[in-house]
Amino acid sequence: MVYGMLAVLATMGLTFTMLTLSHCVLLYSVSLSKQKWLCFAAGLCSLATFKLEVSLSKQKWLCFAAGLCSLATFKLEPFSSWQLRSTVYMVYGMLAVLATMGLTFTMLILSHCVLLYSVSLSKQKWLCFAAGLCSLATFKLEPFSSWQSGFVTGTFALQDVLFYGGSGFTIMRCMSFALENYEKKDGNYSFLELLKYNFYLPFFFFGPIMTFDRFHAQVNTPDLTRKEHEMWNIRIQAVLHLAAIVVVDVLFHFLYILTIPSDMKLVKQLSDWSLAGLAYSNLVYDWVKAAVMFGVINTVSRLDHLDPPQPPKCITMLYVFAETYVYDYLGGNHDNIVKELLATVCTFAVTTLWLGPCHVVYIWSFFNCFGLNFELWVAKFFELKPFASMEAKMSEATSRRIRGVFNAANFWTIILYNVLALNSLDFANLVFKRLLITGFPLSTLSVLFVTYCGVQLIKERERRLALEEEGAEKEKTE
Repeated sequence: MVYGMLAVLATMGLTFTMLTLSHCVLLYSVSLSKQKWLCFAAGLCSLATFKLEVSLSKQKWLCFAAGLCSLATFKLEPFSSWQLRSTVYMVYGMLAVLATMGLTFTMLILSHCVLLYSVSLSKQKWLCFAAGLCSLATFKLEPFSSWQSGFVTGTFALQDVLFYGGSGFTIMRCMSFALENYEKKDGNYSFLELLKYNFYLPFFFFGPIMTFDRFHAQVNTPDLTRKEHEMWNIRIQAVLHLAAIVVVDVLFHFLYILTIPSDMKLVKQLSDWSLAGLAYSNLVYDWVKAAVMFGVINTVSRLDHLDPPQPPKCITMLYVFAETYVYDYLGGNHDNIVKELLATVCTFAVTTLWLGPCHVVYIWSFFNCFGLNFELWVAKFFELKPFASMEAKMSEATSRRIRGVFNAANFWTIILYNVLALNSLDFANLVFKRLLITGFPLSTLSVLFVTYCGVQLIKERERRLALEEEGAEKEKTE
């Protein structure tokens, strides 16, 4: 066996050898289910992935795609031994990362895991945060960023995306592990638990961040039975995400909503309505893209009997991590002005480091931080006696319409903040001038009125859903 492995390694290279081992682990894991049809299907899927890979040395990213395809095959059936589940996921994930990104990248990731695990043993929360942020800074700030990116050999198309995605999310997962280890009263979690958590393949490169306490509890549960109609819901979600991918791809290629804002000569010739629609489309496109990416990953993880985080409400990969460990921890119930200010400043400081410090990110973070606090300031202002007593005399519908006016204005401030990060400062500046200065009052009021109608529809739908949930809870109690 050893002679054969060395011969294959010398002849075909490390990438081919690791890929072959990953398929061996995959098919062995499937054999534990003792389902003939599943073993046959997994074998055919693995064979197909080898046939489709024309040049492994030049198209390493195909290894990753093929691995996900093969991985999805045996997720349809639980392992016969639930204790081995997390270990098999870890081994498969490590082999996939090794085959995709190479040995040096894998060793770099492991070195950061060892460092942050050592820090977690101190059980000092501030030290865990400081060490995690310093490690993250080494991937985002020069000259450390260029030095570490040099460890990845090759020039395949997705190299930079996979490098910064895998390394960034690794640091966030290690920080989550360290903070949960701090909360553990008796002893410490083992280093193996950190590796199982970090190298779970569906979450490794693109997130989302499932906090360690949730992952550890779910992946070690012996109950692998599914709820009624769960598989049907998973299939429906998979079809919906496939349709969304097709729609997003069509919008990207044929409507050029991301390309047009870069051509300022063309943009300046657009009408105010077209410019507003283009800005709104850019925001929606980016949100849908993030939601689809999270949705696809979440669908795969649900096949593993996990309950993954929902797609982010704001456009940032750090949504769950920042909300759990920073925003909610410092802000409490978010009704205190000073606590909210501290929570938002700290949250967007972490987000700025995650995105990579530059003047556009600084401006984006400042305005988003200001926007969150401004919402609270307005809410507190209208809670003062004169306004509170006036609202108490109004009907619910009238109160909702008045709040809708402010929500419409706030919605467009959100669009302007994020267009700044998604496109360019020049494009955001042009949208601001055309809609609020040169287009006032006709274009400004028209756009706000359409937005107001949309906000009202959303609020009415949320009200009906809340009433339905309240009615369902009453039925359960009775």
